[in-house]
Amino acid sequence: MKADLVIRNGQIYANGEFFRGGIAVRDGKTVLICEDQYLPEAAEVIDAEGNPVLPGVVDSHVHVRDPGHRERGTFVSETKAAAAGGVTCFLEHPISSPPPYSPDILQNRIKVAAPQAFVDYAFFGAAGAEFPEEVERVAKEGIVAFKTFLHEAPEGRDEEFRGLTMANDGEMLDGFRAVAKTGLILTVHAENNDIIQRLIRQFRAEGKVGFEYHYKSRPPISEIETVSKLILFAKETGTRVSFAHISTPEAAELVKQAKLDGMDVYLETCPHYLFLTQDTIDKYGPYAKGNPPLRDRRSMEKLWDYINDGSVDYIGSDHGPFLVAEKEKGMKDIFTAAAGPACIEMTLPLMLTAVRDGKLTMKRMVELVSENTAKIFGLWPRKGAIQVGGDADYVIVDMKNEYTVSNKDFVTQSRDTSPMYNGFKLVGKPIHTVVRGKVVMRGRQIDESAQGWGKVLYPEWRKGAKA
Repeated sequence: MKADLVIRNGQIYANGEFFRGGIAVRDGKTVLICEDQYLPEAAEVIDAEGNPVLPGVVDSHVHVRDPGHRERGTFVSETKAAAAGGVTCFLEHPISSPPPYSPDILQNRIKVAAPQAFVDYAFFGAAGAEFPEEVERVAKEGIVAFKTFLHEAPEGRDEEFRGLTMANDGEMLDGFRAVAKTGLILTVHAENNDIIQRLIRQFRAEGKVGFEYHYKSRPPISEIETVSKLILFAKETGTRVSFAHISTPEAAELVKQAKLDGMDVYLETCPHYLFLTQDTIDKYGPYAKGNPPLRDRRSMEKLWDYINDGSVDYIGSDHGPFLVAEKEKGMKDIFTAAAGPACIEMTLPLMLTAVRDGKLTMKRMVELVSENTAKIFGLWPRKGAIQVGGDADYVIVDMKNEYTVSNKDFVTQSRDTSPMYNGFKLVGKPIHTVVRGKVVMRGRQIDESAQGWGKVLYPEWRKGAKA
């Protein structure tokens, strides 16, 4: 047998442990994991130089603004950034113009992405109160989940949130029931809009529009109360619910207890809630603005307990590119700045550095950034692990050499909006990224010929899904 690609001289992470040897790839699949001496000849060879070879990251939370706001980032620019971060597949959340609340809009997004993407991707559908009749139709199109926001569209972003919001409890209950009929997961941005908007109005009336009023207007109770309520709604309606980007340990505890009660609920957090605090907002202002906001050091440190006890199911980057001008508006009034980090390239190095520092095991890290997302959203066994018969999705990382982060080195089109990690000293920089057997990044250089190699993925439960 002659292989298409061989990776040799690596520390291969498979079956929950490292194995010194290599991998052979044919027709985009892993066909052999063995000692180097047993590897076949291949058309292309990568010498891993003793570095870890890990499953490609399956990012559970990514926003690409294409179509609608290509000035912020395109499927070309942001999937290049994904490859640079060792992300071989991501779940695309439905903030676009307009969101995919109907089959036609979803199909257009797939059409737009197809000639551009460097890595694989799957789509969420939009579930809001505006078009309840479309929920079942969109579910049949092969999405992996739904997403909803519990507030009205942010100021000036009506088109991006059309068909994507449930703005009051009545709408939420109806929306949950509609999604429950499909059997798909409903991912929820869980913040109490009434509390937040009341505080924003109050602070603005008092002239309090400085950086710190972002997190003061979104206190922990705004997340905790909403998670508590939505657990009740999920229990009432039988809806499978994923809580996106949880930022407080109190909310994580509520989800943990719901799991222990046998509920089908899932918990996501993000690197910024594990490595940054609200002091970062004080320093960087709108550049560090995200929703929910960064929390205090106690909350950040306590979240790690839920990482290590198994309560957190997956870690998503919540990658969201914006223009510098959209961030800079917040220099005079923090409430006017766009919210969201463009840090898809940071998840793996941050988490691998945490492994080096003893904050979690490699096994747990791989579960959080690859395996669990693939399993829960129907992409397993194609994605999420290095195993014979699975897609040949790998990232080879440098654990030997520490590097200093500079956002100027990022690949995302929105690199200038993301200085929050500047100066961090990390290990685990991705060196090579392989997507279905194609070396999309070699030696930190993106292969421009890989544009269009990435493909849309459908969940395993979809009739006619292709492996």
